[in-house]
Amino acid sequence: MLRRIEVGLRPQVTDTVGRKVAAKIHESLGLDAGDVRLVKVFTIDGLDAAQLETVVREAVLFDPVLQHASLDPLDSDADWVLEVGFRPGVTDNEGRTARDTLALVLGIADRRSIAVYTANQYHLHCGLDRAAVERIARDLLANELIQRYALKSREEWAASPGFPAQAAQVTGARNDEVAVIPLLSMSDDELMAFSRANTLALSLEEMHAIRAYYQRDDVRAARAAEGLPADPTDAEVEALAQTWSEHCKHKIFSSRIDYENRETGRRETIDSLFKSCIQDTTKTIRARLGDKDFCRSVFKDNAGVIAFNDTHDICIKVETHNSPSALDPYGGALTGIVGVNRDPMGTGMGANLVCNTDVFCFASPFWEGELPPRLLHPRRVLEGVREGVEHGGNKSGIPTVNGSIVFEDRYLGKPLVYCGTVGMIPAQVAGKPGYTKEARPGDAIVMVGGRIGKDGIHGATFSSEELHEGSPATAVQIGDPITQRKMYDCIMRARDMGLYTAITDNGAGGLSSSVGEMAQDTGGCRLDLARAPLKYDGLRPWEILLSEAQERMTLAVPQDKLEAFMRLASEMDVEATVLGEFTASGYFHITFGDRQVAYLDMDFLHDGVPQLQLKAVWERPAHPEGRIDLPEEEQGAFLRRMMGSLNICSKEYVIRQYDHEVKGGSVVKPLVGVKRDGPADAAVVRPLLDSESGIVLSHGICPKFSDYDAYWMMANAIDEAVRNAVAVGGDPDFMSGVDNFCWCDPVQSDKTPDGHYKLAQLVRANRALEHFCLAYGVPCVSGKDSMKNDYTGGGTKISIPPTVLFSVMGVIDDVNRTVTSDFKRAGERIYLLGLTRREMAGSEAAQVLGISCADVPQVDAPAALARYRALYGAIRAGLVTACHDLSDGGLAVALAEMCLGGRLGSRCDLARVPVCGDMTTTELLYSESASRLLVSVRPADADAFEAAFAGQHYACVGEVTADGRLTLETKGTAIVSEEVEALATAFKATLDW
Repeated sequence: MLRRIEVGLRPQVTDTVGRKVAAKIHESLGLDAGDVRLVKVFTIDGLDAAQLETVVREAVLFDPVLQHASLDPLDSDADWVLEVGFRPGVTDNEGRTARDTLALVLGIADRRSIAVYTANQYHLHCGLDRAAVERIARDLLANELIQRYALKSREEWAASPGFPAQAAQVTGARNDEVAVIPLLSMSDDELMAFSRANTLALSLEEMHAIRAYYQRDDVRAARAAEGLPADPTDAEVEALAQTWSEHCKHKIFSSRIDYENRETGRRETIDSLFKSCIQDTTKTIRARLGDKDFCRSVFKDNAGVIAFNDTHDICIKVETHNSPSALDPYGGALTGIVGVNRDPMGTGMGANLVCNTDVFCFASPFWEGELPPRLLHPRRVLEGVREGVEHGGNKSGIPTVNGSIVFEDRYLGKPLVYCGTVGMIPAQVAGKPGYTKEARPGDAIVMVGGRIGKDGIHGATFSSEELHEGSPATAVQIGDPITQRKMYDCIMRARDMGLYTAITDNGAGGLSSSVGEMAQDTGGCRLDLARAPLKYDGLRPWEILLSEAQERMTLAVPQDKLEAFMRLASEMDVEATVLGEFTASGYFHITFGDRQVAYLDMDFLHDGVPQLQLKAVWERPAHPEGRIDLPEEEQGAFLRRMMGSLNICSKEYVIRQYDHEVKGGSVVKPLVGVKRDGPADAAVVRPLLDSESGIVLSHGICPKFSDYDAYWMMANAIDEAVRNAVAVGGDPDFMSGVDNFCWCDPVQSDKTPDGHYKLAQLVRANRALEHFCLAYGVPCVSGKDSMKNDYTGGGTKISIPPTVLFSVMGVIDDVNRTVTSDFKRAGERIYLLGLTRREMAGSEAAQVLGISCADVPQVDAPAALARYRALYGAIRAGLVTACHDLSDGGLAVALAEMCLGGRLGSRCDLARVPVCGDMTTTELLYSESASRLLVSVRPADADAFEAAFAGQHYACVGEVTADGRLTLETKGTAIVSEEVEALATAFKATLDW
């Protein structure tokens, strides 16, 4: 029998969460919610009346000092009571924890005999009408995709207090149905209708390839021998769609492209951008490095691995979770961060998790326009994503050390949610290199961690197409960081005990993907889905196979170590299930008990997808060239305005909600300076506390240049990432890269009439990656692409600007030699390294002023690399006290950020700035020319510092002052003289929520 326990704060206790909710309602919706009190509701099934009385009496689910609880509805004099709970099948992490707690306290051995469902009850004391409160529910407190809500007025509550007990439970019976798909008799129109109706994201050519496979005589004979029909089963079609999805196979990056450059008149054929521009580039760099090659494992595992020291290697992976985050920002982002945690966990023999990174791209949180169907307000997306990553990282005990936020209104259709994780692998595991792994025939297939539900079904294929009004809700999952943490701890123990031979995560495609990929080691597998642990009954075999329900890993466990592995899992309260074994049969063989579910040739499953044949045409877009020239008397106010612009202003509101200190290894933190509110250029982490060696992490992201030329967008992103790492003391000759492409649909079609141009942009970005990785000697070790970042609905199509996040991971041999961006003491000299050009296209100043410019920043890699090497040597020699890169906002903003970090002033002469070409004072201040840095140097070290840069473009442009003012002079006249505190206020006010 279902019973409810309601928990609320005692009347004399301030409800801080309620206050936060009221403020959020006012800020997001402009409604005055008055006083809000929060009540937590636990709906419990499986306990008798005496046990429920014990739960309340012993305060099992609440703090008796601050809270009180009742089996009856709590008294309320609120004007409105709004209750929000999950829909059936949605992961309820708090409910699961409550269930486990009840079982422990009450001594119930079978915790699954209890079910707990949680809800939040908001008691609003306000004068709003029902329509306004309904709006609060729909537009802020409940996401109707995954949640339901109920509402009562004061009068309704008085007449009938409380809400009925409701279980968010999926009901159903065990289902072994395997459907046969009549593919062989379908017309072309029927094939495409079937693909669309089932979210397969397969093209007609791919459907033809699948049909041709089933028409082969050898395939028919093999299937008949196993008792399977000539036509495919639903599970086979679903497994092929998942394995061949854009998300998993990267078909556009692997396509054959007819590329025409109308600017040069050249035409060529590109056979796989990935192989020619990324994989081959890394291969070339590694060959150049020779004995100094620090790469361990690239492009063949869940994360890229490089050397760290004699005892450990380090790995990195960055993923995107864009499509789910558009539908459910909290669940999508939470799943993104805990999902990417599993990538290092499943790299080599398994990595200990060191830290997280995150980069987000949103439309303006102050968006005031009408929202197209099914899109959430950007502020709500931002808050949900922030909270999801916060809960995923903080609750897993993994520090979030580096990140940024980009605002651009074309991200309204799909936000970009990049999540990254760094791990550390022992150099040797069981006598073999820790970064290697290989399943063997006869090894047991063991799934550990969470159970399987319908959440996440079609995640891989869903993310391979554009977002639209009918996008499937099942593609959304909610991660459970606590279950994953227990699983992680168990796996690390098992690794060190040598209990398995290979491991990977159950990400996109679930068991279909993880087992299918691992079976490539042995040449086959046999998997019994009837053994799989389910969250609830009712899943069909293909749904069990394809579900992307979270917190699961697949391991290959030798039969002679299986008992020890299962015993360890039991001791550590981690669910582990033997689902089958790896074979050398050549087939991906799936059953449900005795029923045949799938029997696919391994070669066809992994290599049968036809290569796409695409066309790309480059024509340079025309942009008018405007000049930016503000009067001298407006320069100070404009600098304050720039400091408060969305892409420059402080992100402290977000940063402070992430734990970057857990594990105690952070050296250079996200915020630096005397008040810990200045921006850092990169993160430095010390993963082994008995060593002074550290990891440097940075990134570059410059979508604002894509509209001009994606080549220079990519070049600037790479340069920014390298420059940021060097700015804190990173070695430019020991850096690895991770490329994450997010693109609008680049395939020409009726829906995408400019596909040829968008694909040409992709070609140019890849060519830039090739050129500048080679120039800087930075090998890409991992990467990912997301190629359908468009939204269509309500007669509107919104496509993101082509966006690449380029992350850099390097090694610093002594973290004590790192530097930060804040000025340290008055009297030190300020040097500007690098040339400033009139390159204002895409700049923050041009965007703030609404002026079109034509010249995008270009990168001179040879000069930049010489500069970075010289700076690295100067930092190691102790000659540099502060260093900051010039990026968004150029020279003026970089100076202001260094001043506010140190709460010191500066006086600079703009006539000393090294320039190339004619420009106005405003253009000089806000040009975003690449490869430039500001440094401060003690006067006693000036000669040695200048000697290190002999023959390069640099100048001493001023000095640090104690007057607390940023002063910029030209021709002896101060054109800017701003209080540093006023600049700090402007910097922090915009997102001071």
